[in-house]
Amino acid sequence: MLITRSFVHIYSLLAFCGMLAFDNLQLKADERFYYGEALEGVSRLSFDNSSSGKTLWNWGNPIEQYNGLAEPLVTDRPDFTEASSTVGKGVTQLEFGYTYGYNSDGGESGKSHTFGEPLLRHGLYADWLELRVGLAPIQESTRSQGNKTTTSGLEDLYLGFKVALTSQDQFLPEMALIPQMTVPTGSEAFSDDRVLPGANWIYSWELTDTISTAGSTQFNIAVDEETASSYTEWAQSWTVATSLSDKTGMYTEWFAFFPDDADTAQVEHYLNGGFTYLVNDDIQLDVRAGTGLNGAAEDFFTGVGMSIRFP
Repeated sequence: MLITRSFVHIYSLLAFCGMLAFDNLQLKADERFYYGEALEGVSRLSFDNSSSGKTLWNWGNPIEQYNGLAEPLVTDRPDFTEASSTVGKGVTQLEFGYTYGYNSDGGESGKSHTFGEPLLRHGLYADWLELRVGLAPIQESTRSQGNKTTTSGLEDLYLGFKVALTSQDQFLPEMALIPQMTVPTGSEAFSDDRVLPGANWIYSWELTDTISTAGSTQFNIAVDEETASSYTEWAQSWTVATSLSDKTGMYTEWFAFFPDDADTAQVEHYLNGGFTYLVNDDIQLDVRAGTGLNGAAEDFFTGVGMSIRFP
C-alpha cells in the first residue's frame, strides 16, 4: 500500500469520557496527592453551549472569547496531528497541497501522487464547531518484473465535524474531538465501497512562547486491502513544534497505525518533520518529508502545501 492516506484521518472518545468521569470527584485536603490539582481542574469542567465561547467546556475559568480573524492562523497541515482548535464561526479555511510517496518491497516498487488534497474547514453555529470536507485526487504506479501499471482517480469523500472542547489551563490541555467518516464516492480503484466512521481526540500544550507539543488518539473503521474485510484501525501520534521566528515554524512528529483483528494489515510506524512559513495573517506555506520506521511502513513521502483563511 502506498502512502496515499490524506493526512486527514480518524479518532478515541473513550479516553475523553474517562476524563469526564472525574466530574463529581471531591477530594479532602488531607487526601490530595501529587496530581490533586489536575483532578481539581477536571472536576471544575463546566459546559457552555452558547455560540460566543471559543470552546465548549472550560477548566473552571471563564470561557475564552473568539477574536475572529485577529486570532492567529492555525492549520491542520502539514503534520498528521490535527490542530486542537477550530477556525471560528463564519470563517472558512482551505488547506491543500501535493504529496509524493515511494515504496519498494519484494522486488516490486510503487509511487503515488496525491494532487490538491483539499480540506475545507468552515465554522458553523458557534466558534467551537467546524464542518470539514476533504477530497484526494490520486495517481498510483507500480513496477514489477519490468511491467509498469498506472491508476488514477479519486479517494472516498471525507466528512467530519471538529468540536473545540477546552482551552489550555496551565498543565491541563487544549482539546478537540473530531467525529468523522469517509463515504463511498471515490473511483472504483480507490473506493472502499462502504461508509467508514471514526473519531479523533486531539490534545495540546503550549510549553513556552516558542515551543508546543500535541498528540492525537484515533480509531477508524478500515478495509483490509487484500481481503476487503472491515476492521478497526487505531492511530496514535505525537508532535513537537517550535517557532524559529515570527513567520517560520518547524515540527518533528511520530505517528503509527495499529490494526485490530485485521486479516493482513500490519502495524506501521512513521517519523516525519517539516517547516511552515506565514506569508501574512491569513496565508501559510508548508513543506514536509517523512520515512517509515518498520518493514510494513512505506519507505518515504514528501510534500508541499498552502493554507488560506477567508472571512
